[in-house]
Amino acid sequence: MLELLIVLIVVALIAGALGFTGIAGVAATLAKIVFGIILIGIVIVLILMFMGIALIA
Repeated sequence: MLELLIVLIVVALIAGALGFTGIAGVAATLAKIVFGIILIGIVIVLILMFMGIALIA
């Protein structure tokens, strides 16, 4: 997922630099969504870790 986030950010930057604002906007929006999903996953893993629940046996 992190690789997808990096690719979307790079696509948004390149498209914005070349003047493709529509594509840049879509890529930036998707990057925000993927970032949110990653952030929620990290928070869930941290909460489970502090509760003592092992995710990997």
